[in-house]
Amino acid sequence: MKKQYRINYILSLILVFGIGTMLPTLIGSSMVSEQHSAKSEVPYCVTPPTVPEKVSFDGETIDLRRYDRRERMDREMMSFTYMHSTTMLLVKRANRYFPIIEPLLKENGIPDDFKYLMVIESNLNNIARSPVGAAGLWQFMPATAREFGLEVNDNVDERYHIEKATVAACKYFKQAYAKYGDWMAVSASYNAGQGRISSQLEQQLANHAMDLWLVEETSRYMFRLLAIKEVLSNPQRYGFLLKKEHLYPPIPYKEIEVTTQIDNLDDYAKQQGITYAQLRDANPWLREHSLKNKSGKKYILKIPTQEGMNYDPKKTEAYNKNWVID
Repeated sequence: MKKQYRINYILSLILVFGIGTMLPTLIGSSMVSEQHSAKSEVPYCVTPPTVPEKVSFDGETIDLRRYDRRERMDREMMSFTYMHSTTMLLVKRANRYFPIIEPLLKENGIPDDFKYLMVIESNLNNIARSPVGAAGLWQFMPATAREFGLEVNDNVDERYHIEKATVAACKYFKQAYAKYGDWMAVSASYNAGQGRISSQLEQQLANHAMDLWLVEETSRYMFRLLAIKEVLSNPQRYGFLLKKEHLYPPIPYKEIEVTTQIDNLDDYAKQQGITYAQLRDANPWLREHSLKNKSGKKYILKIPTQEGMNYDPKKTEAYNKNWVID
């Protein structure tokens, strides 16, 4: 009995010593001292990310030292840092969508930083739809989408067409920049509307959109834009350690030009060697089981390749080397 007691005692000492040694690792930071660890009631500690004194947006330096700007930036950086699964998913999806979006922004004379506006609009979810009816990566409302050249009806909704919606967004940005001459004001107007931003700049006698007193959604919007740029530019700094194999690669397609009506897209998909679901995933702008095209308009259907749909994660390449640790 005494022998068993001594054995249990020794095992208990080993267990306590082992846990004490490993605790800094378990709580996620070797920088946390033993003294601070002892004060924590849970085996997990968090620290706020450091807010930079200044950031840039399209080459413009934005000073964050003033208390209100600093604290608003702090809120959004903490939000993205600790929304673990959401932010990690953004890094994964960016590897698929940024190679498509960046050339279109450049071709249309829009700053590359506006890809981050797309990120905060839709979380890079190409089929995102808001409760008020905004849709797609750029979250266009139906009327605005039509104003900038997109077809929107029950059968075809080009707000879900990545390339066409991006070009439409560029048209909006150009129009707004012609009015404001400031890209941050352009981004604020994308959320609140040009009328509201213009009237508030005039009424509040402000020189910069970031100094306006606006509804919380729009006030946060500009700082969310800056914060997600910071996090996606260096995910490792904020605790996101991904490998190449974790990223989503672009899916290769073959393109088919269509100028006639397709009565049954289910049959059409089967003829192409894919399912209707796969056809819709590649062409989310198709909204029904048929394509009504009495006018003979030219549409381009993307047909995913079998190799692309069954990609090997081990062969995935990182579009941005800063996203991965290997």
